[in-house]
Amino acid sequence: MYENKKIVILGMARSGYEVARLLSKYNNDIIITDTKEQDLKKIGELSDLKIVFVQTESQEALVNEKIDILIKNPGIRKDHPAVLKARSLGIPVVNELEVAYHFLPKDATIIGITGSNGKTTTTTILYETLKKAGLPVHLAGNIGLPLSLTVQEMHKGDYLVIEISDHQLLDMYDFKTDISILTNLSTVHIDFHGTYENYKMTKKKIFQHHTQDDLAILNIDNEDVVSISCDILSSKKTFSSIQKADAYLEDGFICLHDKKVLPLEEVRIKGMHNYENIMCTLLVLEKLKVDFSILKEFLSTFSGVEHRIEYVDEIDGVSYYNDSKSTNTDSTITALKSFENYTILLLGGLDRGHSFDPLLPYMKHVKEVICFGETSARIYDWACQNKIKAYTYTSLKEATIKAKEDAIKGDTVLLSPACASWDQYEKFEDRGEEFKKIVSSFQN
Repeated sequence: MYENKKIVILGMARSGYEVARLLSKYNNDIIITDTKEQDLKKIGELSDLKIVFVQTESQEALVNEKIDILIKNPGIRKDHPAVLKARSLGIPVVNELEVAYHFLPKDATIIGITGSNGKTTTTTILYETLKKAGLPVHLAGNIGLPLSLTVQEMHKGDYLVIEISDHQLLDMYDFKTDISILTNLSTVHIDFHGTYENYKMTKKKIFQHHTQDDLAILNIDNEDVVSISCDILSSKKTFSSIQKADAYLEDGFICLHDKKVLPLEEVRIKGMHNYENIMCTLLVLEKLKVDFSILKEFLSTFSGVEHRIEYVDEIDGVSYYNDSKSTNTDSTITALKSFENYTILLLGGLDRGHSFDPLLPYMKHVKEVICFGETSARIYDWACQNKIKAYTYTSLKEATIKAKEDAIKGDTVLLSPACASWDQYEKFEDRGEEFKKIVSSFQN
């Protein structure tokens, strides 16, 4: 399928680079294009593989009737001129995950995790537990590892744990999991999908090609999850934090089928959202017949995922937390619910036109909001209209310095932007790393 073809890869990033390297082994004629300058070393490596890199704003000019396949970066919109031109010419448009799927061992067990929130933590807990159990398990996807790289390390009978975003699901067609987890659904990424209905239907693709032999793990508390999964063909297992399900909470325990299996007091990470992530993992372990004690041991020391309500430091009695992964209001709400002391909240980033009103019921401990990035003016106006003390700055550095000046002993400074990072950073990890470096500089 991906051999002896003329291929255009739209968008470099890591996934574009790795899928180009993978496909270069199969006698393909490959062009990779981006609007931005790229690392010269990487361009040189691609050139050695006879892959042509083209930097241009007119990427659609590279698409013509001689092209067999267009592979686009998941973050590129479906109405991009090059994508529209490809579709008008009948050229298949896919993404890196869809391509790499076809190179997986046929008997690999694929576990896919998606949802509006909780994907990365669930993926991390599951992967680390399976690895601790001694299974031949690999990690890939939206967590930062292109499947095109991971697939080259896999063998017959291996397991793959893969975090899949809605952006990735959009251009996936043959891709199929053996186990799919849908953590939750909420109104995010509407700017990308156009409507919430489109977003939900895109998330539903995590169950595509499922039969009764495949397992769907579903959040029964989320009406939208229940609604879109009502007609899927998978076998279903459910989890809940408020009612009886296959996995649920009761009397300080995570329970599985009416049996108490994990005391919450022995779980280092706290919060209802984290307990739900653990329930998902338990249901997978049950399916794979992995001893729950391995998860219990891991959770006794696991302190959470980097950039997700990550403790950074305490300086002059002020605690700093990096929650750069919160790119929507629902994630920021989860972070705000984790603190009961006075909090200085850093908000801002790419302006998707979304409302910040959902934050209002959770702002009672927020003493001020410091805005930065593309959305700073709009967030500042929103805060002032709701009588919330606010300041606005261009950069994260300026905002963090202001937070340090205003914070007093006992306060928390929380970077939980409720916005994507792409206005000023390539990815949210870069934003989080800069925040941590800024905080570290305060010690000097």
